[in-house]
Amino acid sequence: MNGGEAVNALINGAERIIQGKRDFLELLLAGLLARGHILIEDNPGLGKTTVAKTVARLISGDNGPLLFKRIQFTPDLLPYDITGVDVFDQELHTFRFMPGPVLANIVLADEINRSTPKVQSALLEVMAERQVTIGATTHQPPEPFFVIATENPIESEGTFPLPAAQLDRFMMRLSLGYPDRDAELAILTQNPSENILSQLEPLISVRDFLAAQEEAAKLFCHPTLQEAVADIVRDTRIHRAFLLGASPRAGLHFLAAVRALALIRGRTYVIDEDLITIAAPVLLHRLKLKEALATEVKLSGEKLIREICLARLEARS
Repeated sequence: MNGGEAVNALINGAERIIQGKRDFLELLLAGLLARGHILIEDNPGLGKTTVAKTVARLISGDNGPLLFKRIQFTPDLLPYDITGVDVFDQELHTFRFMPGPVLANIVLADEINRSTPKVQSALLEVMAERQVTIGATTHQPPEPFFVIATENPIESEGTFPLPAAQLDRFMMRLSLGYPDRDAELAILTQNPSENILSQLEPLISVRDFLAAQEEAAKLFCHPTLQEAVADIVRDTRIHRAFLLGASPRAGLHFLAAVRALALIRGRTYVIDEDLITIAAPVLLHRLKLKEALATEVKLSGEKLIREICLARLEARS
């Protein structure tokens, strides 16, 4: 099974639970295939939590499905509730490490913006460097390792907006959106998160998934398209509609994600359409719009990014 076949098997399996959302699942798996972390921002009850559980059940580790941990972010959460802590063993008269839930394959950071910035920052090191430092010792999570975080965009009371440094750790920000009528009828009839999710069997092995990650990382991207990625990222820093542009990390995430998407779509090379599809999910959450100017030109951030992409790709051709 090659990388594209493995990931499409995952998408087909996930569609049994997340119905009518093929485009969303392709972007989600592209992010995970590119070793990225995902922020899912959407209204309550749309299946954000179910997405993470589904992915965990479909990939088999050495002893069953991948290790999945859920962290419910609340105002009283403490950093060591996430990372783990050294505790004193009275019998052995020494300290031993009690790992936190972040040392898992798939970590669901549920309602991440309901905890204080101090607690949110407990994820910064592990998301960027794939390690947790407790005292003088570092601990690595198992591979593959992903953080899938969720937040609701409509509530502001009791929430703490994610700082730019935290947002920049997420490769993509995605939104599920409401299902269409056929999918909604299927959800009402089958209730897949209750009746099907617990019965899901792994479809690919962790070795297949890690091999797919390696394949995606080496996928061919023409130098002119790599230049287009660099120019699109740089354009966000000088465009008059943005107060804050994208970072160099954004460019690395952008290139990795377009390669992964091309693999998912059955190609061994990147095309222009991959860049257009990936640009907004990878870049938009890292940018700050000048609201007055955006209102004046009647363009959303997504439309502005699309215009930048099209301009650069047309100039290339």
